Amino acid sequence: MTENVTLSDAAAKRITQIVSADAGKQALRVSVEGGGCSGFSYKFDLTDSPQDDDVVIENGDAKVLIDSMSLIYMAGSEIDFVDNLLGQSFQIKNPNAVASCGCGTSFSI
Repeated sequence: MTENVTLSDAAAKRITQIVSADAGKQALRVSVEGGGCSGFSYKFDLTDSPQDDDVVIENGDAKVLIDSMSLIYMAGSEIDFVDNLLGQSFQIKNPNAVASCGCGTSFSI
């Protein structure tokens, strides 16, 4: 099931930078929660260890942890990191989302 979610090279590079600057943290946790302007929202946290139901996605030294419930909503997604004139952010390109808000962190299925 891990092959359904991918991690871009840009996101992997940024995760590696963030984790190396925060002692004790080993991975980026991505989860889906109810709420946000479109129904669901993505949550990003640094974590030091996986939970029992986490799926680990790796690209080089970068690790992303996604719990099994969130993975259902994220199947086929790509986690990317964008750095442009509007700022820097992790963005999830989710083929299951039928609508999303302007900020890119909220979506509906």
